[in-house]
Amino acid sequence: MTSAETKWFRVAECGSIPAREGRAVEIASKQVAIFNLGKEFVAVENRCPHKSGPLADGILSGRTIVCPLHAWKFDLATGMPVNHQESGACLKSFPTRIENGVICVEVPIGEEMETEIPQACESTDRPLRWVARKPILPSNTPQLPQR
Repeated sequence: MTSAETKWFRVAECGSIPAREGRAVEIASKQVAIFNLGKEFVAVENRCPHKSGPLADGILSGRTIVCPLHAWKFDLATGMPVNHQESGACLKSFPTRIENGVICVEVPIGEEMETEIPQACESTDRPLRWVARKPILPSNTPQLPQR
């Protein structure tokens, strides 16, 4: 991969993203999720590498984000998956800094985000199915004939 030119963008005032929440913004034609972790802001690509879930809509838990579609968890410090480590899927992160109360994010210019969604897991998602369990009969109850 070649090194792309990067540029810092002023994105939003710090007070516009409540603590423990995230917001999606478009910066240089890239969807970026910015999270307020309380004492710092972090920015990652706003799509889960599993099935492109909108990470800004996910749930923050400590320093991890839980994708709202399939509950994949990612460490925001490293970008690595927490509960599907075997997948090798990783979040692309962007440097952040605060200037005069404004969140700034550094993103590559002219580099397109991947448009193809990687299939990170071997099996495809299956719909949930309710299964009726056979009743447990006491040992002295006569067994019903099997069909």
